[in-house]
Amino acid sequence: MKIMRDFRAFSNILVLLILHSLVALISSSGPGTGWKTLQGSPPVVIARGGFSGIFPDSSIDAYNLALATSVPNVILWCDVQLTKDELGICFPNLKLDNATDISFLYPSSAKNYSLNGIPTNGWFSFDYNLTELADVSLLQGVYSRTGEFDGNHFRILAVEDVVKLVKPPSPGLWLNVQNEAFIQQQNLSTKRFLSSLSTRGVSVSYISSPDVGFLSSIKSVFNPRTTGLVFRFLRENEIEPTTNQTYGSLLKNLAYIRTFASGILVPKGYIWPVDSDLYLQSYTSIVFDAHKEGLQVFVSDLVNDVPFSYNFSYDPLAECLAFIDNGKFSVDGVLSDFLITPSAAINCFSGLEGNATKQVDTLIISKYGASGDYPACTDLSYRKAILDGADVVDCPIQMSKDGIPFCLSSIDLVESTTVAESKFANLRTTIPEIKSGSGIYAFSLKWNDIKNLTPSILSPYSRFGLNRNPKFRNKGKLLTLSDFLSLTKGQTSGILISIENAAYLEEKQGLSVTNAVLNALQKVGSDKPGSQKVMIQSSHSSVLKIFEEECKYERLYKVDNSIGDALDSAVEDIKSFSDSVVIGKASVIPRSEAFLVNYTNTVKKLQSYNLSVYVETFSNEFVSQAWDYYSDAFVEINSFVVGAKVNGIITDFPKTADRYRKNLCLKEGKKPPYMSPVEPGKLIQQISKAYFPPPAPPLPVLTDTNVTEPPLSSVPAPTTP
Repeated sequence: MKIMRDFRAFSNILVLLILHSLVALISSSGPGTGWKTLQGSPPVVIARGGFSGIFPDSSIDAYNLALATSVPNVILWCDVQLTKDELGICFPNLKLDNATDISFLYPSSAKNYSLNGIPTNGWFSFDYNLTELADVSLLQGVYSRTGEFDGNHFRILAVEDVVKLVKPPSPGLWLNVQNEAFIQQQNLSTKRFLSSLSTRGVSVSYISSPDVGFLSSIKSVFNPRTTGLVFRFLRENEIEPTTNQTYGSLLKNLAYIRTFASGILVPKGYIWPVDSDLYLQSYTSIVFDAHKEGLQVFVSDLVNDVPFSYNFSYDPLAECLAFIDNGKFSVDGVLSDFLITPSAAINCFSGLEGNATKQVDTLIISKYGASGDYPACTDLSYRKAILDGADVVDCPIQMSKDGIPFCLSSIDLVESTTVAESKFANLRTTIPEIKSGSGIYAFSLKWNDIKNLTPSILSPYSRFGLNRNPKFRNKGKLLTLSDFLSLTKGQTSGILISIENAAYLEEKQGLSVTNAVLNALQKVGSDKPGSQKVMIQSSHSSVLKIFEEECKYERLYKVDNSIGDALDSAVEDIKSFSDSVVIGKASVIPRSEAFLVNYTNTVKKLQSYNLSVYVETFSNEFVSQAWDYYSDAFVEINSFVVGAKVNGIITDFPKTADRYRKNLCLKEGKKPPYMSPVEPGKLIQQISKAYFPPPAPPLPVLTDTNVTEPPLSSVPAPTTP
């Protein structure tokens, strides 16, 4: 039975590694001699309600941000709703109450209708004329997104207002029409409105609808050479009103769709389905089938701030590349709330072959290996980090009761193993010198007990429902420092060994972590010239001073707290025992209520003393990022590399960082808007005074007293092997 269990476990790991390799192929195999779209041209980018991931959908600022951050030929999407006087407005829903303040302006005006056979109560656009809607303000209708712009009093835009925003080379608008049968029951006609646009010479690039009858009825109104009609597929089991067939069954008759449409718009799951656990399955043939019929294929639901397949490791750019640059097919367009992602995917990240070279020298240091994908500091996490392109792989040193140094993210075993559910649960204790609260500490167990513990993946954002790779949450094995050195030798350009709690271990437990590290490095020859680069990191100067004679090692001083600057005398002190400094992201670009405020002077000050600056921790989960980064990890990385000019980044998703530094736009002198670093303070200044967040307290300045500390107690010389 144990053999069978081990075989199944190995099989599961093999399957995920294959899927990760598939995603790697998807992300690296470029379009070669041409795009695999229907017409061989790059996919188009469609701004759903503008940049609706930040500003209220269909607001003036949402559309302007889309135009400012996207490809020049971005298409502005407008969900057309009709007013009582049969004028068209851009708004995401037939009901106005979710994303406007209309319920406050007209509190007694809600009405009941039967919408597709379902009794529905609310405020509907067709019950008001355009004048009555003039004082209605748009709000953020997705409650997980920032509501700070709700006080800006964005007005509802008429279709003609959005038309005025379109400038060449953008081809024009994409108008989406829903619920036409219901609209006609109100003695209104979207067809009449669209016909009036045509007669007035308003350019419309695409018109989409999930209604076969509606698209068929307007086919003769628009010139197919200038306006594409797109059939929008809803969920596969929903019923299309004209044919009374499910959308899933209509998908099997694309030749019929071609009789009234030139393209189809499908949810992403139609192309890349996922199983019930959100793991990627094989792609379908829908793009091939549609292209064979001469139909363009547009994909929707590529949204940065919702969970998607774990195979993409919370990287929306990787997901986008799966649809446009997989070496097999490409969709013809991407509908997105976050335009910066498909824009960069198409023009900067597509076509990167497996041997793509780095465009910047920024060092990539892993955080507990690839701990975004596997349990921290396990063999699986380290192998993935090496495979994903980390320059330096890290090992935070912990000490067992019998003096064996090993790699683990925390001295408290509870944080990254299931020790609390084991027979050692009674070893829980409180040690204020180490941390507040209780824990089960590494030095309480011998290595033979520790190595048999089950690791547990770190999921720092699980409170937001964002868990990491649940199928492999308890896979992999823990490694001694010697195992780690053997695993990484010759596989990376460098290793980082982090040492904390050395004084406590020396004085209270009789364990010399510094000697253990020096001995292990000597045994594998890491102290010899020409060997692998070794970096020693600690937040204690007393530890780094022990390695002062070991000039072969690069010493990194970690500043635990956020700082806004440093005294010259403090930096001079750091320079005396360290070659580099590790700081947090907030010490470079501080935030207020998840909005960036400004650049600090910290990086410039440290670099002026010839100290390299490494910044941590860069994660893919969108909740870890300021709003200014548009819920995309590459935007955040770019702002630190190109904007703040840091020397390296520390990340639990090395693959994302390595892909970033290979993107082709980095070698361009003038960066396109989607590859320009964000401007701290620009977004927060667009918040109205009533909603403006309170100012964050100023960050402290690093002083000599923050740095200087007494040496460790007597430390015996390391044993010569």
